[in-house]
Amino acid sequence: MTQEHAAAPVAPPRPPRSGPLAWMRANLFSTWYNALLTLLVLWVAAQALPGVIAWALRDAVWVADDAAACRQAGGACWAFIAEKARFILFGTYPYQQHWRPAVAMLAVIAMLLASADRRLWGRPLLLVWGLGLGVAGALMFGGFAGLDYVPTARWGGLPLTLALAVVGLAVAFPFSILLALGRTGDLPVVKAICVVYIEAVRGVPLISILFMASVMFPLFLPQGVTVDKLLRAQVGLILFAAAYLAEVVRGGLQAIPKGQYEAAAALGLGYWQRTRLIILPQALGLVIPPLVNTFIGFFKDTSLVIIIGLMDLLSTAKTALTDPAWRGFYKEAYLFVAAIYFTFCFALSRYSMHLERTFSKGRKR
Repeated sequence: MTQEHAAAPVAPPRPPRSGPLAWMRANLFSTWYNALLTLLVLWVAAQALPGVIAWALRDAVWVADDAAACRQAGGACWAFIAEKARFILFGTYPYQQHWRPAVAMLAVIAMLLASADRRLWGRPLLLVWGLGLGVAGALMFGGFAGLDYVPTARWGGLPLTLALAVVGLAVAFPFSILLALGRTGDLPVVKAICVVYIEAVRGVPLISILFMASVMFPLFLPQGVTVDKLLRAQVGLILFAAAYLAEVVRGGLQAIPKGQYEAAAALGLGYWQRTRLIILPQALGLVIPPLVNTFIGFFKDTSLVIIIGLMDLLSTAKTALTDPAWRGFYKEAYLFVAAIYFTFCFALSRYSMHLERTFSKGRKR
């Protein structure tokens, strides 16, 4: 080989293609059937979007004294949402006291946002949750510092939905971890109890559990003893969510290699130490997608409390439609409620994707 051939420069590798066109080529037109499907979707969108935009924006009525203006316009009646928004959001809570559930919701949302900061995980986060739930509960109940007491029978709308979902998941999640540990443990009695509980709860629909909590449970109480309906529904939701979450956590525990247990035992760590420091962090990191999927499903399942007479967000929207002066605007009411549900669920799903990418960095090779 001559010196000239040996010294010939090597052509640098071509940089990877990037940009919108490259993304479209890779994701929308990668094959002939993907291109055909993309064109079909674009055609359907082109046919449907003009009508949707005309109904939702161009012909919509945003402000009106009554429904007659909406019916004459032929578009969406967002004036209905403006008129009924406070009832949909807060239900039958005293009208002049609506600032209290509004501030309580902001406290809960701030608590959830603080939970997204990993620097607060641990004892600081427990303090944040205790403070947030304490402020929210104090404002909702009242009965002190000049605030009128408001019974839970007057609660409704979004505050009730958030209370059922947030408190329910906050209690059900640690309970589910104990159930999963018991089912995967070596103690036969504990394992049998956990298996029977999980399978029994997962074998019945949530509606039946809510009926049991609302109708059957009071029959077993001594005469004169009553338990608040909201508390009974909350306990039923907790028991239901814990059973489903326990199976998700169990999947993560079984995915941990046996060598991790052996390494923890070689370090001299006890059962609870190795579970808390080594096993659980890895197991929960592996099952973030199904965990969040269960969280989102549980958040939406809180709407089933309507069958026992609780006025959740969906129930207040349905009740608002019974007003004879504004009857018939179902699409606007359900779109408004759907937008609220979507906001919370989408934010949770995006944060779970961030957590999944963060925890998977250590497992990439």
